[in-house]
Amino acid sequence: MLAIFNAAMLISLYFAHDWLVDADGHLIPTDFVNVWAAGRLALDGYPAQAWDWGIHKQMQVAMLGRDYPGDYAWHYPPPFLFIAMVLAQFSYTNGLVGWAAASFVPYLAMMRGAVGQRFGLIVGAAFPVVLANTMAGQNGFLTAALLGGTLVLMPARPALAGICLGLLSYKPQYGLLFPLALIAASQWTTFLAAAVTTVVMALTSWLALGAESWQAFFHWMPMFSQAFFTEGRATFYKLQSVFGLVRTFGGSEQLAWIFHWIVSGFVVAGTAMLWRSRADYALKAAALGAGTLLLTPYLFLYDLMVLAIPVGFLLRIGLAGGFRRGELAALGCAMGLLIAFPFFEVPLGLASTLIVAALIVRRIVNPATEPAHLPREIHALG
Repeated sequence: MLAIFNAAMLISLYFAHDWLVDADGHLIPTDFVNVWAAGRLALDGYPAQAWDWGIHKQMQVAMLGRDYPGDYAWHYPPPFLFIAMVLAQFSYTNGLVGWAAASFVPYLAMMRGAVGQRFGLIVGAAFPVVLANTMAGQNGFLTAALLGGTLVLMPARPALAGICLGLLSYKPQYGLLFPLALIAASQWTTFLAAAVTTVVMALTSWLALGAESWQAFFHWMPMFSQAFFTEGRATFYKLQSVFGLVRTFGGSEQLAWIFHWIVSGFVVAGTAMLWRSRADYALKAAALGAGTLLLTPYLFLYDLMVLAIPVGFLLRIGLAGGFRRGELAALGCAMGLLIAFPFFEVPLGLASTLIVAALIVRRIVNPATEPAHLPREIHALG
């Protein structure tokens, strides 16, 4: 039902002129406009100007044919410009739809691997954030595919897993917890492959786009941090993190950082101990996926596509050995909070992540608890 709902809503929103093109025939600005504009600047020979807020927005306005309030700034490392350059060769609408469709395929393949059966395809298509990510033209599908691909491939193909992790360096905030887990588990092949891939990507972008692109990236990063964490230009409730929660309810920036680092400390310590243990690999993978989300303060709704990964591994465990009492209901509640987020100015996505994390911790603490029987409907879908 959720998978059909996601598809039906996209079609309905398009014909209602609430997505891509409005009733007057004007292009509707979304997050994808920053990708298209950055790619266009790079194609025109000015990659370093993608990080300049003023110049970048001028390119967006010229493409859209009108101004809009606020900013869709570019703040990714230079290697992501390669994808932006490909997408900027298409029109805004074709590029957005094509990007969503192309990145959705590896995401579905990853979910099939995480769940361990074809039911994973349904879970992937049904995940509530699919709609928001597609509408915004964001990179949540790619991020989830690479992060989840790393975890799915690591047991059998550690080198390929490392390549996926290295490619994920276009969003470096997601790579903070992985080195710790890899070292704790002595996954040296994956670690080395990830390091080599990251270095190759950085050097390739340096040679192709010039040193100025990296200089611009590091020059503008403090300004992006000031805008998002101090000034709250994107509104704090959109940050689905502990930091965002504290700031949403009026806490100071210092207090938000204190709470965030306290939670991060527990996540880091727990991850290291779990990955050094002999716990089931699917449980380790689920914990690393959820922990990655809890560790970063910069987390928007579309980033919660990554939450589909620990959900997928939890379903894998439950389908293989049975679900614990209340487990499916809790997962349903977590998904419901994601659906409800657009109607409330509160970071409900954080609550969803915490529910999934609590289910993982429950299985870690009580591994021998007798599970409930498998629902026959899920057997059939499998």
